[in-house]
Amino acid sequence: MAKTIWVLVEIEDGRPARSSLEVLSKAAHLGRAEAIVLGSAAATVAPSLGEFGAEKVYVHADPTYDTYLTLPAVDTLSALLQRQQPDLLLFPTTYDVRDIAARLSARHNLGLITDATDLRYEGERLEVTVPWGGENVVVATHPYQGTGIVLARPKAFSVERFEGRQAEIEQLTVTLRPESQQMKILDRVEVQSEGPALEDASIIVSGGRGLGKPENYRLVEELATVLGGAPGATRAIVDAGWLPYSYQIGQTGKTVKPTLYIACGISGAIQHLAGMKGSKYIIAINKDEHAPIFSVADLGIVGDVLTILPQLIEEVKRRKTQL
Repeated sequence: MAKTIWVLVEIEDGRPARSSLEVLSKAAHLGRAEAIVLGSAAATVAPSLGEFGAEKVYVHADPTYDTYLTLPAVDTLSALLQRQQPDLLLFPTTYDVRDIAARLSARHNLGLITDATDLRYEGERLEVTVPWGGENVVVATHPYQGTGIVLARPKAFSVERFEGRQAEIEQLTVTLRPESQQMKILDRVEVQSEGPALEDASIIVSGGRGLGKPENYRLVEELATVLGGAPGATRAIVDAGWLPYSYQIGQTGKTVKPTLYIACGISGAIQHLAGMKGSKYIIAINKDEHAPIFSVADLGIVGDVLTILPQLIEEVKRRKTQL
């Protein structure tokens, strides 16, 4: 019998978030995928989710979910869990969903596995692949019967299309408690930026402490611009105050999976590799020939990044003028 897997689908700018569609597609390959979508745009988004693997969609188009943080969603999912017992809650790793998963785990005594990069069923046993210690992985499982929760690492799965699939839609009639409306969103601030978003960029140029000082980061930004990509950074220079956290790539930052990743003055600490080693092609520039970054690079350049980057920028500009 097919496993029933619930996916909470977040909405961004009136559309299902890519991270949600990634895990929904994975759920469709594991068993019967059922989506839960909440908020004022839920009714608009719900019909499209069959195309991404959902066989059923639970909808509650209440604007309360847009205004108050996490607790209304926790109450709604708790009510659903009391009525039904899916085999698995497979969620994307986002700020809100991590909070929701933790609260559901505590309320219902559900096993919770985080940072999954793959999962599969071997008979009745769920096996979840989790990175550990850099290049190593471990296989985790929920030891008890009943519903479990798995949080998937961003970009671990691809968004897939299931042509012709139409999901059954069920309207929820949950009454949201006043007690769940305690954390109100007062304002939303969008950081203005040019070029592609870091998470979606096909080319990323990233800088590390090897750049020497904050003013030299402009070389990373310039190369990213001429290549039509996005600039990124290591935790070291973000913690040093060179750049805001939104630039950080790594285990405690963003996970990226571009076609091309250029690492400039980055030694290649395990935590940074965890966020970018899924890139299709990796170019590393570092004056230390023994830097760990070269172990994952397709092309390594041993040299001073401050000498190489200006030359690389000028060469790219020159070739673009010849097109």
